[in-house]
Amino acid sequence: MSKLIKIFDTTLRDGSQSVGINFTVNDKIKIAKNLDDFGVHYIEGGWPGSNPKDVAFFEEMKNVKLTNAKLTAFSSTKLKNIKIQDDKNLVKMIETGVPVVTIFGKSWDLHVKEALKTTNEENLDMIYSTMEYLQKYFDEVVYDAEHFFDGYKANPEYALKTLEAAEKGGADWLVLCDTNGGSMVDFIDSTFQTVKSKFSTPLGIHAHNDSELAVANSLVAVEAGATMVQGTINGLGERCGNANLCSIIPNLSLKDNYITVPDENLKKLYYMSHLVSEISNQAHSDSLPFVGKKAFSHKGGIHVSAVRTNSSTYEHVTPKSVGNERVITVSELSGRSNIIERAKQMGIDLRSDNEKAGKILQRVKELEAKGYHYEGAEASFELLTNALVGRQKRYFELHGYRIHVWKKADGESWSEVTIKAAVPKEIAENHGYESHIEHTAADGRGPVEALDKALRKVLEKFYPELKKVHLIDYKVRILNAEEGTNSVTRVLINSADDKRRWSTVGVSDNIIDASWQALVESLIYKLMKDEEDKV
Repeated sequence: MSKLIKIFDTTLRDGSQSVGINFTVNDKIKIAKNLDDFGVHYIEGGWPGSNPKDVAFFEEMKNVKLTNAKLTAFSSTKLKNIKIQDDKNLVKMIETGVPVVTIFGKSWDLHVKEALKTTNEENLDMIYSTMEYLQKYFDEVVYDAEHFFDGYKANPEYALKTLEAAEKGGADWLVLCDTNGGSMVDFIDSTFQTVKSKFSTPLGIHAHNDSELAVANSLVAVEAGATMVQGTINGLGERCGNANLCSIIPNLSLKDNYITVPDENLKKLYYMSHLVSEISNQAHSDSLPFVGKKAFSHKGGIHVSAVRTNSSTYEHVTPKSVGNERVITVSELSGRSNIIERAKQMGIDLRSDNEKAGKILQRVKELEAKGYHYEGAEASFELLTNALVGRQKRYFELHGYRIHVWKKADGESWSEVTIKAAVPKEIAENHGYESHIEHTAADGRGPVEALDKALRKVLEKFYPELKKVHLIDYKVRILNAEEGTNSVTRVLINSADDKRRWSTVGVSDNIIDASWQALVESLIYKLMKDEEDKV
């Protein structure tokens, strides 16, 4: 019988500590929803006692219903020399209302002395009393034994005592952490087996990648008895990162016959990986195992011939099993199944129309070669597909716009946009207007804000429902920095109304044009979805 391994995702907490990563609250909500849909068991949302953003995230998540995952908050054991009920970090955690909390404590006597500046006995009491206190507020309390392997190497007797304190305090999980990421596989294995023989509480593993062994150490820990694996999407994390769940999950599920996420969700792995990269505003590594674009690529000659005959000759798993695709550089069929599957989710059946599926695939490849990226811009992909199958409605037509940017000597600047556009005549007539052409202007602090306000000034007159749309995030990424000021820019816009959230993308060597593309598609998507809701 297959054994269940609980997947504990800490992308939003430990992953956000990566240099260059700065998730907004809305970013975190979007990732959390997708992680839940993917089927992980725990989502560690952040440390509410450490910053206002995490407090806001947990407050917003009270209105989000998760169907598969348990939302988790993170904090440390109680502070020394303070009553536990007065510890502000623990109070903040209780206020989140989450069902599960993760508490880290010190396992290495060096940290007890140097970081906590207390005694070994006081540290044990802090661990025990925190576990005991939190039991009455949460369904589960996960204890992260920070620096456990370094602590065990330095003083095995004391490291084990810290686990005993957590277990006696009522911890539901004991998670052994290779916090510095320096432990070798054989040491993880032998230490885990020792701990397994001494404790009845379920065990977990939390590995860092400073020695390029986080995935290997996580897998060997599972073989030695761990039933929870902590990690992040794409291995995001401080320094060299955390254990990469995009490698751990398929290795456990497809090769070792463990149960991780539901089998039918494994094919969402590729999408999940690219989504997090796009929201993180980071370049996705093409060479990542399982989820990289090169993971199943074959350039020619003997490899291509063999794979076409029997894919197992040069592929250790099937690309479709993780949502990826085989790439044969001379093949026009590569990726068509993915297009068909995504179109099906939009209500478009292309299974018997290879010509249209191929047309969409070809256009996607052309646009992605120019810098477009649709993993994080699902609304733009839907609009593109609708246009190519001939079912996209035209809501307005741009005649042109002009932008003036003013910069005063005192440093203050502002922008003005003049725009001329037309809506279909029948739309204007239905709203009681004689003219279907609008020529107007608007200003803003910057050109993008002015452009957005001017476009809305034209459209909201005929489409008042657009007043409900608001921009929740705006990301700019330079795609070929070596070109300097002539670089191509990708703009990703996240929008929302009172019912849904969506993302659109624009690409151009002119940042204003890229922004315009994403802004226009955001509003068109809103109008399209509102019409679909009425059907």
